[in-house]
Amino acid sequence: MRKSRFLGFFLTLLAISLVTSCSEFRKLQKSTDWEKKYKAAIKYYDEEDYYKASVLLDQILPIIKGTTDGERASFLRAYSYYHQQQFILSAEYFKEFTRVYSRSEYALEAAYLSAHSLYMQSPDYNLDQRATVEAMEAFQNFLNRNPNSEYAPKTSAMIDELQRKLEKKGFENAKLYYKLRKWKPARVAFETFEDEFPDSKLIEEVKFMAMDAEYQYAEQSIRTKQKERYQKTIELYEAFVDRYPESELLKEAEERYAKSLEQIEKL
Repeated sequence: MRKSRFLGFFLTLLAISLVTSCSEFRKLQKSTDWEKKYKAAIKYYDEEDYYKASVLLDQILPIIKGTTDGERASFLRAYSYYHQQQFILSAEYFKEFTRVYSRSEYALEAAYLSAHSLYMQSPDYNLDQRATVEAMEAFQNFLNRNPNSEYAPKTSAMIDELQRKLEKKGFENAKLYYKLRKWKPARVAFETFEDEFPDSKLIEEVKFMAMDAEYQYAEQSIRTKQKERYQKTIELYEAFVDRYPESELLKEAEERYAKSLEQIEKL
């Protein structure tokens, strides 16, 4: 019984506190005293109430932009949205900070966090990767300008991570054509992958599948087109074996090569 009374009393106090807090925040929103709003925003930020901090900072920044207080307010606003995981806004606000306060002691951190905000928007590999490309470009620009900064190692690691995601996207797209037995689009997609990601660890498999796709394409072609397509298979085989003479896929590749020679002789 006592526990129930205590819990009820506690919930009542909590409700009163929340109502009072909301009432105070509404008054701050309506206030024309920017200094009062600024101090309250800093307090909210320190208390990790990033939503209220961002609302008040949005209101006062047009008034104090370009000032010393404006510098801090602009930086904390970007961070407030970053902490709320509103990365589209934080990317833009950190970028704006580096433009307006390029000599600030926080400019380097803001430039990194602008790129990192874009990185946080990068989706799974099987979705549209425009955000991934944008994040890679932002990280690369940051690294070019700040090659020796404290953020350089992390930036390089995240560029590699995003690169692998794009590789996987490209590989799976090409592989889908292959699985659907669309041989010509598959071969073209695998060759495009090789052009775009020449250092990928997937190149061995890609080169084999490009050759196999061309062989299958030749097999299904009309007679007048078969010779040139078997010849293309042989060219792809030679490129594969030159690069991977010890490949585990070599035996299968040699079978395609031998059958292609045999078919050319018949034709």
